[in-house]
Amino acid sequence: MKPYNYPQPLQDIERSINHWAQHKAETGAAGLDEKMTEIKALLAEKLTELRALPEDPDLRAVEPDDLDAIRALRPQGARRYWTELPEAIYRDRLEAAWLGRCAGNVLGSIVELWAPDKMEAWAAYLGDAFPPVDYWREAERPFEYKYETSRRDAFTPAKMDGVPTDDDLIYTQVGMLILEDYGIDFTVDDVGAAWVKYLPVSPASPVLGNLQAGVPADQAAVVDNPTQFWIIGDICADPWGYAAPGYPELAAEFSWRSATICSRRNGIYGAMYFSAVIAAAFALGDPMQALAAGLSEIPADCVLAREARWALDAAGDIKDYRAARAAADERYAGMHPVHTINNVALTIWGLSIGGDDFSKVIGETVAMGLDNDCTAASAGSIFGAAYGLEAIPEQWTRNFNNMAHSFIIGQPEFAIDDMVNRFTALAGKALAAD
Repeated sequence: MKPYNYPQPLQDIERSINHWAQHKAETGAAGLDEKMTEIKALLAEKLTELRALPEDPDLRAVEPDDLDAIRALRPQGARRYWTELPEAIYRDRLEAAWLGRCAGNVLGSIVELWAPDKMEAWAAYLGDAFPPVDYWREAERPFEYKYETSRRDAFTPAKMDGVPTDDDLIYTQVGMLILEDYGIDFTVDDVGAAWVKYLPVSPASPVLGNLQAGVPADQAAVVDNPTQFWIIGDICADPWGYAAPGYPELAAEFSWRSATICSRRNGIYGAMYFSAVIAAAFALGDPMQALAAGLSEIPADCVLAREARWALDAAGDIKDYRAARAAADERYAGMHPVHTINNVALTIWGLSIGGDDFSKVIGETVAMGLDNDCTAASAGSIFGAAYGLEAIPEQWTRNFNNMAHSFIIGQPEFAIDDMVNRFTALAGKALAAD
């Protein structure tokens, strides 16, 4: 059963209105401005009515936003695996998790949201393998910049010097800064202050704008923002898993504080889920076990939990990227390509298809499309946290040169070894706090 029954989209009507308005202008029709004003007023009225439609109270009851209410609806599960930090094991897996996240993101970034057929055609044009087994040889529109920081050709081996900038990596860096600036007891308000302090731009654009306009941090996600269930919480999830290794309950709590600023309901749960998965992966050493364990930190009957269980159950029948994308397209028809739920399914399948082969994990995940720089980054991070550095082939990290670029205000780059040291100190504090 599909999780949502989406209505028919209205793009054709909007396009027809605009095209007919242009045509009438070209034919000198009288009363055009008045008619367009009337249409805009009617659309605004109907949008107000649409936003006021009541939610399903039964669904709302199993999808709360409050942390205590979320915890009350969790299934049984291991809340904590490590009570002390096994530093040598953790450092190895932490570095692998961060490098795995970077590699997955860099591979997917310049083909973000591309359909599998388009990526296949681009690979054939370049003479690259597909699914990719190394970074793309060339970038489409190589001269363009991502976030005014890294040119698109910096994501190719010939031009790469350090990890190029991407929003999916920035939030790991910002998470580390939040923990350092405010401590492990940081609040939602602290997250809001950090976003304003450190972020010149954000893919969660209504949220950053709301914060800059003075909207309280715990309300920034709900003011004129219909993207509350999208993937933004997921891409902020990793630092909380890194800072609470072997302690998925705490990682999920950290993630709840962070995601509350930009998400609600399944958007929050996606963030909590991946933070818990990463935390569990450090201790369990197996991505699939960690994916199952992470479900213990979100409401058992929420849509995200149901869909993650479905994806895990279906994983044995999903053998490659084409099967994965076909299954997602069928079940999630009408869902936005950067929604939390469809991309959670693809991340699960990327890890299940790839197994202990890192190149296959991120290559197949990118090949599935949708928000594939996000999904491959998450898959790479979980893989690294489970398997450690020896499992990541050198071609994925050889040009990172111990440096990750950034568009964070006042922080243009981060040394990779320094991030490992800083997260290790934070994890020691988090595990000792209880």
